Amino acid sequence: MLSIPFFWTGLFSKPAASIQTQTIYDFKVESLTGGTIDFAAFKGKKILIVNTASKCGFTKQYEELEALYKKNQDRLVIIGFPANNFFSQEPGSNETIEAFCKKNYGVTFPMASKISVKGNNIAPIYKWLCNKAENGVMNAKVSWNFNKFLLDENGKLIGHFKSKVKPMSEEIISKL
Repeated sequence: MLSIPFFWTGLFSKPAASIQTQTIYDFKVESLTGGTIDFAAFKGKKILIVNTASKCGFTKQYEELEALYKKNQDRLVIIGFPANNFFSQEPGSNETIEAFCKKNYGVTFPMASKISVKGNNIAPIYKWLCNKAENGVMNAKVSWNFNKFLLDENGKLIGHFKSKVKPMSEEIISKL
């Protein structure tokens, strides 16, 4: 019988690797004002994530987003992600975007600093939102400004809504 020296036994039996899937609560992003938005702080609330732009035909959705947020802020948080991915419709700096949102729409919900929501420079949170391999639920494509992702109170992705779906639509309200 062949005996294997004790110190070699580790070569033949590898422990199973533990795979831990990233959740929305693992993300921290820079806010528009320079602070940090920590998604772990939103456990127990639904989260609506929206890519925004100041010079888009859908920009007026800021008004409904703010109304939805104020009406439901005890159980819902909305996070805007300014992005300049579609025909340069968000060319401004973080400071310019912040001033525009407050002056024109009275935005009080959290806004992240400007990111990319598609392509080679896609922000990690949007890579997670758009890929079933990462979020465990669905593949989605951000096709324009004001696409919306809804997550439940446990951080599970429960919906993706295209730009034409308004924040106060039955499609979204019914999931709150």
